[in-house]
Amino acid sequence: MTATIIRFLNIILVAILAGTSFGICIGFNPAGYTPSTYVEQQQHLITSLNTLMVSLVIMATIITLFSAYIQRNNKTILISLIVAAAFLISCIFISRFGNLPIQNEMLLWKSQTLPENWKILRDRWWCYHVIRTIAEMLALFLIAWTSVEKSNAPDK
Repeated sequence: MTATIIRFLNIILVAILAGTSFGICIGFNPAGYTPSTYVEQQQHLITSLNTLMVSLVIMATIITLFSAYIQRNNKTILISLIVAAAFLISCIFISRFGNLPIQNEMLLWKSQTLPENWKILRDRWWCYHVIRTIAEMLALFLIAWTSVEKSNAPDK
């Protein structure tokens, strides 16, 4: 029963994380925004989602590693979950060393006085976000697959 609960929580956490990032990718591509719209939207996203997303990716990584540990007797599941955890860990590094430095700058921007390189920073942030979203989606696919695969075996 414990493994079932852990697998369920794992799917939910990673689905919320990946779903939020995917929604941003689909609904907030900044390429066509005016400078003032972009600054307002981006600053709102950063202030409203940053803490939530950091918390989710850390919790998702921990529960994925814990899930791998409790299912360590099945090597296929174990390896799949370790790979999923590696994708989630890559998200932490992408966020910390890619997105976060740019976000810290963006929070200081005023739409009337944007830096000359604001489009370069916007596009770089977007690129990191897309890469991070792909990593989260791959982690979700692996975690969901291991739960479906595991559901055919008796629970320990």
